[in-house]
Amino acid sequence: MSVQYVYGVTSADLELPPDLRGIDDREAALVRHAGCAVIAGPVDTDRALGTRDDLFAHQRVLEAVAADGAPVLPFRFGAVLPDRDAIVSELLEPNRESFAEELERIQGHVQLTLKGRYVEEVILGEILRERPEIAGLREELHGVSPEAGYYDRVRLGELIAQALEEKATADADHALELLAPHAERTVAHTPRRTEEILDAAFLVRRDARERFERAVDELGGRWDGRVRLRLVGPLPPYDFAESGGEG
Repeated sequence: MSVQYVYGVTSADLELPPDLRGIDDREAALVRHAGCAVIAGPVDTDRALGTRDDLFAHQRVLEAVAADGAPVLPFRFGAVLPDRDAIVSELLEPNRESFAEELERIQGHVQLTLKGRYVEEVILGEILRERPEIAGLREELHGVSPEAGYYDRVRLGELIAQALEEKATADADHALELLAPHAERTVAHTPRRTEEILDAAFLVRRDARERFERAVDELGGRWDGRVRLRLVGPLPPYDFAESGGEG
């Protein structure tokens, strides 16, 4: 027995890329209704979803649709409905107006995600030059046994962490100030690791993408050697879909 796995919502006039396959290598198809369409495909009910391959298949379908320039509202991983009729009655019909409005809003846009992480030894050098009290304490502890200098080492770690946080906040603010004017909307996430300073998503018009990427290159030039930047995209608007994210 199978159910219908929901990948996302797009325009009813879209044609999917040929032989587009999703979870379990099952073919994805469109369920159309009232100007909108759900991208869906069968999945068996005798197993739980959630493997790495499942997640990659979910992303692959959405990104293949978005790569052709079609507007797509990504659904969260794991959304299923009993059958194609339920897709129409429970999803498309009740949400047709909100889906249509969102699809119109993101038409002609892509998401670009920028991540940045410090080059640790370079940033530590900056902190020591800029904060003489930290450099002095570090020098005092040189050659001191771990036991004798325990509390001072704890204090040194706290001072470095505080300085790193302040520097990361300032650098992230600078990046957003430089890039936000080239995007329609921006979502900044809290970085997950200490050395990460930037994890931001930008909703960018397709005709402004080149300009946005030049701004990223400019930022990379300013930060050359101290921050590693990674630009990911174009992507479906994962961070900007509202109705589509409720799946």
